[in-house]
Amino acid sequence: MVIVTHDSEATLRRCVEAVLAQSEVALEVCIVDNASSRDPAEALIGLDRCTLVHHARNLGFSVACNRGAADCAAEWLLFLNPDCFLEPGQLARLIDIAIRIPQLGVLGAQLLNEDGSPQAASLRQAPRARQFLPWVERTPLWTQPVEACPDEAVRVEAISGALMLMRATAFRSVGGLDEGYRLHCEDLDLCKRLQLAGQAVACATAVRVTHVKGTSSRRRPIWVEWQKHRGMWRYFGKFERAQSPAWLVIVVALGIALRFPLAAVRAWLEGF
Repeated sequence: MVIVTHDSEATLRRCVEAVLAQSEVALEVCIVDNASSRDPAEALIGLDRCTLVHHARNLGFSVACNRGAADCAAEWLLFLNPDCFLEPGQLARLIDIAIRIPQLGVLGAQLLNEDGSPQAASLRQAPRARQFLPWVERTPLWTQPVEACPDEAVRVEAISGALMLMRATAFRSVGGLDEGYRLHCEDLDLCKRLQLAGQAVACATAVRVTHVKGTSSRRRPIWVEWQKHRGMWRYFGKFERAQSPAWLVIVVALGIALRFPLAAVRAWLEGF
């Protein structure tokens, strides 16, 4: 299991304690610290079965995930945000569901807000060229969720990077996460590459996990928005640009560029 942390001391211990309570599964927990202002070891005092890896500077979510995965010898990898809280038995249930999905690449769960409402990013559509255009929208269409499904699990085009379960062989078969992303869109990229490789992306809608969004990103809202928009452009360049007409490439570039200052100001104001 890999948990990437950056100034997440408010939730890290609760997250790790919930992980270690998954008694049905043999665990090795690798926590990768992306240059937190406070040593996360303080939040982990007294907790065993944890390895803490420090980065001297914030190298980004993808780099940290890949580093943590390289240090794990387990068959299954679970990438978990430090603000996600598993209830007892949920990891065993996720693995049980994953085993029964043919050619599974990655499995997510139904993420919930603290008030119990579902998070739309749990079940997502992959971005397409035309969906980068409505840059004036608060939430671009490329994050538009698919309809929730009452089944135990449903195949989707993309899931949230806050919780991703996959076999280590599947992760390594596509080269891990693309380290060209610093924060945001790397999960969409991974799902796309897995699908292009013939592997399934699914969400275990029967498994519900509380996710307290943005515990560390609230401290740097403008930087986070910048990375998000960089990620949009990188994703478009990798998967959509080649088959898009020149006019559309120009419009998408302008749309993303013009959307950034609006989104940055909005995020900064929401921080007050």
